[in-house]
Amino acid sequence: MNGAQALIRTLVDSGVDVCFANPGTSEMHFVAALDDVPEMRGVLALAEGVVTGAADGYARMADKPAATLLHLGPGLANGLANLHNARRAHTPVVNVIGDHALPHKALDAPLESDIDALTGWTGGWSRSCLSSDQVGVDAAAAVAAARSGRIANLVLPADVSWGDGGVAAGPVPVSPRVSVAEERLVEVAGILRPGTVLLLGGAATRSRGLLAASRIAAATGVRLFVETFPARLERGAGLPNVERLGYLAEQVEWQLTGVENLVLVGARPPVSFFAYPGKASELTPAGCSTVSLPEDALERLADMVAAGVSPVVAPAERPEMPSGELTVQNWVSVVGALLPEGAIISDEANTSGVLLPAATAGAPRHDVLTLTGGAIGQGLPVAVGAALACPSRPVICLQSDGSAMYTISALWTMARENLNVTTVILNNRAYAILRLELTRVGASGGDRARALLDLGSPEIDFVRIAEGMGVSASRAGTVEELAEQFERAVGEEGPHLIDAAVPAFM
Repeated sequence: MNGAQALIRTLVDSGVDVCFANPGTSEMHFVAALDDVPEMRGVLALAEGVVTGAADGYARMADKPAATLLHLGPGLANGLANLHNARRAHTPVVNVIGDHALPHKALDAPLESDIDALTGWTGGWSRSCLSSDQVGVDAAAAVAAARSGRIANLVLPADVSWGDGGVAAGPVPVSPRVSVAEERLVEVAGILRPGTVLLLGGAATRSRGLLAASRIAAATGVRLFVETFPARLERGAGLPNVERLGYLAEQVEWQLTGVENLVLVGARPPVSFFAYPGKASELTPAGCSTVSLPEDALERLADMVAAGVSPVVAPAERPEMPSGELTVQNWVSVVGALLPEGAIISDEANTSGVLLPAATAGAPRHDVLTLTGGAIGQGLPVAVGAALACPSRPVICLQSDGSAMYTISALWTMARENLNVTTVILNNRAYAILRLELTRVGASGGDRARALLDLGSPEIDFVRIAEGMGVSASRAGTVEELAEQFERAVGEEGPHLIDAAVPAFM
């Protein structure tokens, strides 16, 4: 077999059987090898930001790596924003990055670039394949690195790909995590009292972690928060409804007022998203002690301090259906009232979605995937990946209009793969978050500044864009229209888009 065949066979044997791709000339032998290894599913996207974002969404829901196929350095560069989000989510992704044939690189052809500098930017694991007979070993190592929660970058020169002598390799076992010592648990247990906060991130935002944390809170009086942008948050009736830290620094400072001890369970210390004149960047209260605890130790801690204590869970309840023109306040009640069982929400509603958590707290059990790294353009691609990972579950993409345009071609992949994704575009015809930030950073803006944040001239017609990519689409301006269109879309096969007209947040 050639190098490409060995690589794909190794990926499949290591449990990676989906590859999101936007290939070019240097990757053609990889493309051809898909016919030789039919267990690998190739999914075409029209832009690399969709490729990398879809791999992120897939891995978050499948709990295993997805692969990407990217065309040389420029292809990787186009996908870096959503790899940044994946890195912040600790998502396992294996990037296969095509490169020029090794003898060709010295000629400085037009697409030659410093791929090593780009792979280093992802902060993960990187290796260049230098011979066909080593491709399998390199691919197995890449998968093992990704399974540890990192981005793995495997650079595949064209001649290594087409060269004979490729040998597939078996999976590399991942080292088990070292169990937390009993003494450490006793130390943390000693500060569990009112005045202590458990900040949950990583796997602690899944059902087992949330239930354990709620037991601890019920027994000791500690307060619970989830990090601002969790990679995957399980919510709904029967699970604890844990408040997320706010986006604005002032919100976080208020939430953490009086906190004496902060226990970070799979989370980072809270910091302001940006620096602001005269405002703090580090948001841990002065004098507060901070300790860290791995997510997998949370249940042991609960058994130690809360044996026999039941968690406090959200009751099954839905918001009442409002009526009238759509607003930022009422559209979320439509989603809360109609959210189907087992839904996956890809949430990039941004300023329009501030009230969404409250409206869906008692809805049927669901998962929420959030914008972990703040690089907008994640929502639509992550929905693609989540739908492929969980084909039996409805995916709801709640997407602001400005960030939708970064990766709008994801709609085409939804149509091509016939994915059950219902996209609601929260269309306020503005970069509303930037209007807010213009004021918060102390910059004074006039008509020219405001024009640079306006998306209404010309207006973006999302219905025509979606229909042009093969996605059924409609427009809603009232609660009644959104409810009827949302319920119909969720009940039908395939992708749908609803262009929901809402006023700007400010």
